[in-house]
Amino acid sequence: MKGRVVVFAPHPDDETLGCGGTIAKKLAEGYEVIIVVMTDGRFLLLKSSGIDDEPSPEQVKEIRRGEVLRATKILGVPEENVIFLDFVDGTLDEHEEAAEEKVAEILEKYAPSEVYFPFERDAHPDHQATNRIVRRAFKKLAMKPMMYRYTIMHKAARFGPLTEFLASIFRRDRIYVDVSEFLPLKKEAVKEFKSELTTISPKQSKPNTKDFRKFLKNRETFYIVK
Repeated sequence: MKGRVVVFAPHPDDETLGCGGTIAKKLAEGYEVIIVVMTDGRFLLLKSSGIDDEPSPEQVKEIRRGEVLRATKILGVPEENVIFLDFVDGTLDEHEEAAEEKVAEILEKYAPSEVYFPFERDAHPDHQATNRIVRRAFKKLAMKPMMYRYTIMHKAARFGPLTEFLASIFRRDRIYVDVSEFLPLKKEAVKEFKSELTTISPKQSKPNTKDFRKFLKNRETFYIVK
């Protein structure tokens, strides 16, 4: 084994969308990859369609758990390397102390050489909380692996990415990982998130139509923590 990589995903899909190609690439290079899913994603349909039964949030949780296990298996991650912390979707900022303890335990156990986690200005509060939790855990442990932040949806989506790009030129903290060789795997993995791409409830008037194409490029972008 060349080393360990730990990827922190606020919800069941962020690891594949943000880092799927890099995950497959690291596995091919001989690294062990651990995925840590912070929340259970149970409120996906409630937030997108106002649906709280058929399926219920608890059923959505199980659906999304299955999706992420299938997606990461396609990328090459064994099921035993996917860790579910199961904090309730949308409430991570209310449980940061408990989450930090769990994250610190995981980091101590696996002693990763590289860690991937969300960008601090991603729009979702669970993404922002994951960033804070991971960074505090590292500070507490005095560990210094290579740390990479990935972004799913910038809080200032219209101008934010451009601002970050310009600022990163001066900070020199933005890198691109060529994942073209592994893009077919990532595309297959992304198809497993059917709860976000199709109709899974009889109460849905139309299927979800999330556009994942922006995540299916030959390069994945990360911001290094210096």
